[in-house]
Amino acid sequence: MSIGRDGIAGLILLAISLVLLVQSSQLPSLPIVPVGPGFYPAIVLSFMAAASALLVLQDIVKHRATAPASDAPPRRYRLVVITFAIVGGYVALLPLLGFRVATVFFVAALQAALGRPRTAREWRVLVAIAVGTTVASYLVFERYLLVLLPRGAWTDY
Repeated sequence: MSIGRDGIAGLILLAISLVLLVQSSQLPSLPIVPVGPGFYPAIVLSFMAAASALLVLQDIVKHRATAPASDAPPRRYRLVVITFAIVGGYVALLPLLGFRVATVFFVAALQAALGRPRTAREWRVLVAIAVGTTVASYLVFERYLLVLLPRGAWTDY
């Protein structure tokens, strides 16, 4: 049984998520609050562990069926650099524009970089997803979980 880079990365992430999952279960629970501080990290880490295990299984199955090397997808280093630049721009603009405005721009820019819209309908879908993602994140974190999201120095929004 051989394992590739994806399988190795999956094993590393699985180990990290399991260690952190054990640590999150050891956080002290608060007597007043029904949901303790380890509840949400445990959910995220459980999903991370499951996804890592699936990555390992997928890599093992892929290496069992040996495919010719010419079937390998092309490497897209330019897209990786663009993605890092977009994330860096988001981090830089977040304190200036605030969460709501910067997140709309971030989601739209990243979505356009991953698959550039070609028609007016695709642009409308891109804008709808960017705004919808931002609104959903805002409602969940600021309204439901009562997490204060960054306000912008330029927008105060």
